[in-house]
Amino acid sequence: MTPVQTPSIFAPVSTPAFAIRELSFFVLGITAVIFVIVAGFAIYTLIRFGRRPANPDLEPAQVYGSKQIELAWTVVPFLIVVVLFLVTARYVWGIERRAQPADALEITVVGNQWWWEIRYPKLGIVTANEIHVPVADARPTPTFFTIQSVDVAHSFWIPQLAGKMDAIPNKTNRVWIEPRQVGTYVGQCAEYCGLQHALMLLVVVVHPKDEFQAWVAAQQTPPVDQATVTAGRQLFSSLACINCHTVRGTGGNGVFGPDLTHLMSRSTLGAGAARNTPENLRAWVKDPGAFKTGALMPAMKLDDTQLDQLVAYLVTLR
Repeated sequence: MTPVQTPSIFAPVSTPAFAIRELSFFVLGITAVIFVIVAGFAIYTLIRFGRRPANPDLEPAQVYGSKQIELAWTVVPFLIVVVLFLVTARYVWGIERRAQPADALEITVVGNQWWWEIRYPKLGIVTANEIHVPVADARPTPTFFTIQSVDVAHSFWIPQLAGKMDAIPNKTNRVWIEPRQVGTYVGQCAEYCGLQHALMLLVVVVHPKDEFQAWVAAQQTPPVDQATVTAGRQLFSSLACINCHTVRGTGGNGVFGPDLTHLMSRSTLGAGAARNTPENLRAWVKDPGAFKTGALMPAMKLDDTQLDQLVAYLVTLR
């Protein structure tokens, strides 16, 4: 995986994010001018009138209303607001009206407390917390997301790729990206959704097109059964794991937790709670709450031998 980029709207790599940066600079420019004018008048007033008068009993000239000043502070802010509204509406319309090409990559993102389910409906792939897309280089290849939620309101946001889009229960929203640069980009749930809102991260990996096709082929391939981990596979099938998790080729077909078919191909556990290593995986299975307080996955109460067998099996899911 390529180095992770620091998320910032001022370092865009996708067509919608470039438009958002342009709009941000425009708004910041106008507000900076307003700040300089207001601060300038304030500083001038402090310097010009901050000294005590020679005759403290002398009352300064009193001004009772000024039509010119009142018109200025009414009309000018009104015009500024109108300009900001029209420019913002133009950019929003330019992003939202993008039609979806027939060959566009389609991804469904479903917000859960506190992780993201990622589905590729046309490719038959289901994963979690990690999105893989092809780069849009010589030939634009947009990716269109369908955003949903199964529990509370979330907000899907990858700052370098697109703007925020709410994930609302019983409602479907859409957003698209067109990444121009290969890399790994961090996203975040941007709306408070409960105790572990801060640990509801997601990663978007932008691949060269041939690497993306290789990733798709690997995800579509069922995990290889290894005789050396038969005990762990049988243990997985006998526990409550199969009620929440799916592993293709086994009895596990649960939908309440992440699909584990290619668990070890992901970079993190628990939507960014920890790096996905065998050591962290063992600790997670033993007690998810130690990484993520309030996690809905229960501690499985396994002894050390059972933990070793189960983790040895899970590590083969690549």
